[in-house]
Amino acid sequence: MHILGWVLMGFLVGLLARAIMPGRDPMGMIGTTILGIVGALLAGWIGRVLGFYAQGQGAGLIMAIIGAIVVLAIYYAVVGRNTKALPHRDRGDRSRAA
Repeated sequence: MHILGWVLMGFLVGLLARAIMPGRDPMGMIGTTILGIVGALLAGWIGRVLGFYAQGQGAGLIMAIIGAIVVLAIYYAVVGRNTKALPHRDRGDRSRAA
């Protein structure tokens, strides 16, 4: 039951982080869930290092969302954003044909 809670919380955090970060993301449900879980783990680790959380204490919702946003920003920096435009439709304009 504990793992199911992590998955549901990760999905919620991932959705909120993706909603806050502008842009179009090609992630599905699994990618969003992994984003949220990794963000919450990162936030918990940073919170323990800074003294906000005790050992074994998890990050709160807001801190988890901030962690997921950081993970998403790192993902964008490494992989890059999906900036491909929608496929161009040929409108039958043959005037530029060589």
